[in-house]
Amino acid sequence: MIVRRSAAVLAATVVIGTALAPAAVAEGASPSPAPAIPSGLYGTSDPTYDGVWRQSLALLAQHTVGVKPAAKAVDWLAGQQCASGAFAAYRADAAAKCDAKTMVDTNSTSAAVQALAALGGHGGETGKAVAWLKSVQNKDGGWGYTAGGASDANSTAVVIGALAAVGTKPADVSKGGKSPYDALVKLSIPCGGTDGGAFAYQPDKKGKLAANADATAAAVVGALGKGLAGEPLKPVADPLSCKAADSPQRAAQNGAAYLVKALAKDHHLTSVMPGAKNQPDYGNTADAVVALATAGHGDKAADAMRWLETHSAQWAAQSGPAAYAQLVLAADAATFDPRDFGGQDLVKQLNATGPAPASLPAEPTASASASGAAKKKDDSGVSVWWIIGVGLVGGIGIGFLISARNKKQQP
Repeated sequence: MIVRRSAAVLAATVVIGTALAPAAVAEGASPSPAPAIPSGLYGTSDPTYDGVWRQSLALLAQHTVGVKPAAKAVDWLAGQQCASGAFAAYRADAAAKCDAKTMVDTNSTSAAVQALAALGGHGGETGKAVAWLKSVQNKDGGWGYTAGGASDANSTAVVIGALAAVGTKPADVSKGGKSPYDALVKLSIPCGGTDGGAFAYQPDKKGKLAANADATAAAVVGALGKGLAGEPLKPVADPLSCKAADSPQRAAQNGAAYLVKALAKDHHLTSVMPGAKNQPDYGNTADAVVALATAGHGDKAADAMRWLETHSAQWAAQSGPAAYAQLVLAADAATFDPRDFGGQDLVKQLNATGPAPASLPAEPTASASASGAAKKKDDSGVSVWWIIGVGLVGGIGIGFLISARNKKQQP
């Protein structure tokens, strides 16, 4: 299954009390048959633990590149909502009322809000969902994977994206005088050590913070008030460094500096799961690209994007819609072409995992194609306009250009 963060999966595993994988069953029990895949749902794998998440990412990625999703795909997502406003990872019978046994969570709810808000026409659903999210905010200003769970960087970041998606300022959503930005800054590791600037997923039992690249990628975007799709800033001329995190924006820049270091050697992040062999983490590498672009350092993500172009095809084909969506969002954020990504058309591949889209963007005219070619990456993988922007910074002497990033996370 594809979820944006392994840490959230582990948290949910503890809550549910069994391994979070479609094939996992209690010891000695017979495997339950995989549920039938609804016609409006993207992907063909068991949706029990990621149905809403992968649907939300697929719809959000399609919207980002100008694809209008099929109505039944959007209706399926909206129909997963409980009367409380919350979403569970998947409800096989959406007509049945949600009860105390329905495992709703903040991540599925926030992802659904971001997708439905982007598509428009779902103010009632997103309003109820945000009201539920506000009702389960922790006293430190953050959110855990489930209501009442200890705040973590990933969940807090994705909720920030949901708040921003509906036009709510995350800084104004507080509990006990603490906003979600306070919760994120608290999870930022102070400068000075090897991992200075990184974000932890959660403190350990002794309150110690351990660097987590996955949590860092999520928190950088969240601390800048943006959502899952990000919103690349114009290039920031200041060199990346770690300074005292006296604001969420500063904490985000510190996190970006950490991600650049984490990507420097192999140009990808590594999956570190208990009991499993370390291996490249394609999804979180894509998330790191979105984070760097959101922080104004998309040029620093070019090598990671080229690595993904070369190595991610098999992973995406095996993993399905959420993987394609992550790559589409990363390519879009880093000014790479998702329709010509290492010879692959990511948009076409994503569309093929679900119902046929209602409409596709118009084919570019000859003049538009020529114009687009002029904007393509140069041999270094950096957009020509990116370079021009940096040149303007020096010429005008402003120090750095400021912009806003995303469609869904903080103001």
